[in-house]
Amino acid sequence: MINLRDKGAEVWEKSGRPARVAIVLASIAAVASLPLMGGTILNTPIASYESVLVNPVAMFVLMAIGLNIVIGKSGLLDLGYVAFFAIGAYTMALLGTRTGLNTWEILPIGIAMAMFAGLILGVPALKLRGDYLAIITLGFGEIVRIIALNLETLGRSEGILNIPTPPPIFGVEYAFDSHRIYFWTLLVLILLAIWMVRRLSARRAGRAWESIRQDEDVAELLGVPTFRYKIWAFVLGASVGGAAGVFYASKTLYIAPDNFTLQISILILACVVFGGMGNIWGVILGAVVLAYLPDRIRFLSEARLLVFGLVLVIMMNLRPDGLLPRKKREKALVVKEKS
Repeated sequence: MINLRDKGAEVWEKSGRPARVAIVLASIAAVASLPLMGGTILNTPIASYESVLVNPVAMFVLMAIGLNIVIGKSGLLDLGYVAFFAIGAYTMALLGTRTGLNTWEILPIGIAMAMFAGLILGVPALKLRGDYLAIITLGFGEIVRIIALNLETLGRSEGILNIPTPPPIFGVEYAFDSHRIYFWTLLVLILLAIWMVRRLSARRAGRAWESIRQDEDVAELLGVPTFRYKIWAFVLGASVGGAAGVFYASKTLYIAPDNFTLQISILILACVVFGGMGNIWGVILGAVVLAYLPDRIRFLSEARLLVFGLVLVIMMNLRPDGLLPRKKREKALVVKEKS
């Protein structure tokens, strides 16, 4: 049987740099033009499609890329990723409603706050491994939500209202009440995140993360400063989650603790595992499928959760390494099977 993924990779490697650049630019242009398409897409009215395209699809893709740095690249199980998402959102909500700062000015602050939270969590937590690390991160996610639920400054259960949208840029009106503008903004952020991950993966940090994911003890014996690179993975993953939270708050104009439950962390984790841990294109595909699928079966009401879970169980049995598994892992599995 022909492996289409390997065949496509072979064609990609044989094509020259200009051809690859042209393919990438054409793909970006095609994705960016999706909100401009009229009529229906996959039997869905374009108005409904636009809303699904940006929320939750684009947001899931962005957060899955961030979580993939922690889980897919470094092999660290994080069940509290929603905490960084919440920190970015609440930073936007507080500063946006109580100061004269706008979304673009708050964005680096939200990212910095999420990175600082990742550092605070990572220093004690990353001394542990496996299930212990998962439990600590899960607890951290719940701690952030409970703090928001009980702290008067954060609005308690009522949340924070009247969060401002981005101001005009160079005199051009810019508001997130337009699905198209919101989607294009998130698309730029997604492209920047992809660029960052790919650049780091090809350098010392990426090789260190790979060695930690394969065998942390061996990596440490070989002189890799594992703790430092695990902290970097946590902090960089948190930065993407914080940026997503800032834009989420600017779009919804209202946030509350119920928007940041454990279920969000589990769904983003499912996107990474379902698509293929460590493969950024697989993670993106997994996020698109898992974010779009529930909306397509909304007519099933409560039963859609059962169908959603059944699809995950079936796919994980058929493709245990995800829809687009990492190439290195595929080779390792082939060698193991032959031996």
